[in-house]
Amino acid sequence: MSGGEVAGVAGLIVAVFWAILVSFLAVALARLARTLRSTTELVAGITEQAVPLLGEASDALRSANAQLDRVDTITADVAEVTANASALSSTVASTFGGPLVKVAAFGYGVRRAVGRQARAGADVPAARRRGRRNRSKD
Repeated sequence: MSGGEVAGVAGLIVAVFWAILVSFLAVALARLARTLRSTTELVAGITEQAVPLLGEASDALRSANAQLDRVDTITADVAEVTANASALSSTVASTFGGPLVKVAAFGYGVRRAVGRQARAGADVPAARRRGRRNRSKD
């Protein structure tokens, strides 16, 4: 074989190699284009669903914020009512507490004095005395 024939065969081999390489690259680029097209459709579908969902989430957040404002107002009102009830309770305790304690102490003293007087001077039949208890320990 002469030098020209070897060069012709080598050129043919290189041309076949390049043809195969270009074919593989074309197939790879076609698959890549199909993948990119599918990805674009997927992103478009997600965007179509996500935008209304974000709008609904924003509306729900506004509604929750309004409800929290209402709860805050109610909590402040309850705190004010609690403070008023506490003030009223201490006013009632100071107004009626002292006199009621004095009346109770007076009633206890009268009952005790009457009991002592009944034991000391009264002739109570024995049958009636058995049913009563002696509450004072004098």
